[in-house]
Amino acid sequence: MHVLIPPIRILVVDDHTLFRRGLIALLGRDPLLSVAGDAADAGQAIRKAQELQPDLILLDIHLPGVNGVDALPGLRQAAPGACILMLTVSEDEDDLARALQGGASGYLLKTMEGDDLTAAILRAMQGDSVIAPEMMSKLVAAYRSATKDDARNSIQTANAPASCPAIQGAQSLVASLSPRELEILRGIARGESNKKIARDHGIAETTVKIHVQHILRKLDVSSRVHAAVIATEQGLL
Repeated sequence: MHVLIPPIRILVVDDHTLFRRGLIALLGRDPLLSVAGDAADAGQAIRKAQELQPDLILLDIHLPGVNGVDALPGLRQAAPGACILMLTVSEDEDDLARALQGGASGYLLKTMEGDDLTAAILRAMQGDSVIAPEMMSKLVAAYRSATKDDARNSIQTANAPASCPAIQGAQSLVASLSPRELEILRGIARGESNKKIARDHGIAETTVKIHVQHILRKLDVSSRVHAAVIATEQGLL
């Protein structure tokens, strides 16, 4: 007996009519996805989100009036069960940071391939944070900067170099990785997708996923971003 899984219901928010229609057509070709509605500005998006209660919202940043990042609180209130992914041309580090701080589950660029967008949507619905590979280095840099600020404040407060044990601990954790896991960790730090890592190393994408799970567990972190930060701090790139 086959169990029918309902498609992921998506609200598309973008002020460029041609792009919006093209995106709707692209998403409509995948049986796992269903476009529940679309909107051209933040006000319309919030009304549609409240009415439709979509599973996922694809949200542009550059909207007329209220921009996409500033619309995040209203959208989250209107559809609290929806996952929100930014889909934009902006490669600005501040936009990335503000979007993630505002509750977006991912930050994608409009230059990505259609298949990669579908994969990102499915990953986001599984609870993953999805970041465009081109933005990973900026996210790592922002995370490192914030970490250093926290460490500096901690040092000033406690008057002791509290970051040293953490660095030594990271060295020990990285040393526990196998040669293959180290290569995959380098790919993660470069912002590469599982598909690209698999292609570069001539292995199956499912094998890469298993390696990534092992890497996160061994490094005692919960996300690829944290793993990328450790890789960068340890000079693996």
